[in-house]
Amino acid sequence: MLMLGILAAFAAIVLVVATAGDFVLERERMFRMLRTVRAIELNPQQLRKRELAAPFVRRVMVPGMERAGRFFRRMTPIGVLERLRQELVYAGSPPGWDAERVLAMKAVTLGGGVVLALVFSKLADLDALQGIVLVALVVYVGYYLPEWILRSRSGKRQYKIQRALPDALDLLSITVEAGLAFDAAMARVARQEGGPLGEEMHRVLQEMQLGKSRSEALRDFGERSKIPELKSFCLAMIQADIFGISVSKVLHVQAAEMRTKRRQRAEEQAQKVPVKIIFPLILCIFPSLFVVLLGPAAITIYENIIKRPG
Repeated sequence: MLMLGILAAFAAIVLVVATAGDFVLERERMFRMLRTVRAIELNPQQLRKRELAAPFVRRVMVPGMERAGRFFRRMTPIGVLERLRQELVYAGSPPGWDAERVLAMKAVTLGGGVVLALVFSKLADLDALQGIVLVALVVYVGYYLPEWILRSRSGKRQYKIQRALPDALDLLSITVEAGLAFDAAMARVARQEGGPLGEEMHRVLQEMQLGKSRSEALRDFGERSKIPELKSFCLAMIQADIFGISVSKVLHVQAAEMRTKRRQRAEEQAQKVPVKIIFPLILCIFPSLFVVLLGPAAITIYENIIKRPG
């Protein structure tokens, strides 16, 4: 009993010391925060210098673009905003990009293009009709230029996903057939593939870890892409999850179908080559060929018939 009493007293002393230490540390942290706030209140010049030390883009241009984006959002139809948001999703939701900022960029390129067009028309001494045509062309290009850049970025990302999808499904099918669970196999494929497809697979796994069901995560995965093959794969996996179908068999069928579609796309591109090669053939190769073949004959005819008619 004496030993138990000593141990209990020792434990009580340790608990009191730990509690007091935590209280002292918390009190010190609060005093440090208050001193910081007090220093800011007493030294507004230092706060101003700190604000002015930030880059000009972050200090002036980014807030200005955000205000312009909010202003143009009220004037833009809902359908345009939804289209921009969807394109941003297809582009992978790049950091610093949102629909309002794209609208602000539209306003900047539109206004800058109009100013440049007016200055150019003034310097080039264009007449009224030519100036109007130039301004209209610049307005059209300046308004749609940020959206074209966004679509180009989203198209490149979707193309990378489409190219990596057949190999990823092959690896996913092999790993599931080897005995891994679907989630572990997807994590392995995401680490192996990398790129946009690996990022999307990592996002699916994170959403499932945060509480989403596999069907909801896969459905969102399909909606974040405009690739028909990926949407078909997500739908097949959702149906397999709902009806209890073997995942390995579904993956095997989907992998075979992806390989077939990849071969069909390659054959389609090969069939387009003769049509695409006509224009460089006519514009570049035929003129040089005519010069090489008909040039000497034309020189001979000129010297023998036209230059010496007698």
